Amino acid sequence: MLLVFQVLARLPLWLLHGLGAALGWTVYLLSPSYQRNFSANAAQAGLSRSQSRAAVSSAGRLALEVPRLWLGKPVPVSWDSAELVDAALAQGKGVVIVTPHLGCFEVAAQAYAQRFGATHPVTALYRPARQVWLAEVEARSRARSGLRTAPTTTAGVRQMLKALKAGHCVGILPDQVPPLGQGVWQSFFGKPAYTMTLSVRLAQMTGAVTLLAWCERLSWGRGYVLHILPAPTMQGLDGTSALSAMNHALESLILQHSEQYLWGYARYKQPRRE
Repeated sequence: MLLVFQVLARLPLWLLHGLGAALGWTVYLLSPSYQRNFSANAAQAGLSRSQSRAAVSSAGRLALEVPRLWLGKPVPVSWDSAELVDAALAQGKGVVIVTPHLGCFEVAAQAYAQRFGATHPVTALYRPARQVWLAEVEARSRARSGLRTAPTTTAGVRQMLKALKAGHCVGILPDQVPPLGQGVWQSFFGKPAYTMTLSVRLAQMTGAVTLLAWCERLSWGRGYVLHILPAPTMQGLDGTSALSAMNHALESLILQHSEQYLWGYARYKQPRRE
């Protein structure tokens, strides 16, 4: 599999995305369980089959672009509203960037590290892959200048707190299902979903500025655009209200760009035990 990864990493984005679109539909058509989960999640958000159809291809593109992003040449990334990051960092209390499973979220941390990492590195929360070979590739690819990683453990939370207190940045996928005990049940598109509280807690504990981000995948392999947006303020709200405000903001963002959301992700699954 490592050899396949290395071969794919050498291919141009336009070809990877073309192959990825075909892969997305192949998996969708051949896996009844994936198709049911995908369709149910999209319907829960109020989307019809025709409205969610483009996201089938997008999921395949996401899968096949990963080898290039981890092992290949840098991809073109432009910024939309980078001044929001500049302003947030200037406050000196750190920045919490939340990025849902929308677009190419893998590129977001890389692009931030390249632009801001020399002075304000980003610490990204992640869960290592289960396959040993893939976890090793993942760890090597993310070990780059200005980019640090933190595991989904108590030690990882301490690492992120330390980064924010130093005025740096942390990156979190807020719609990822956390381990049991690290979240609460909260409405997401009108259905209870076990929801990570970490982004809200970090912002409230440190006074850090919270921003939303999503990395748009451009057509025909032209690269990506990293969009930065204001997030709901976390200060002055209790934990439940802050988390509800965050989920509403994510829902709005996802519905605006539903064709690039990962609807196949098991958002409503039961949390696992550590």
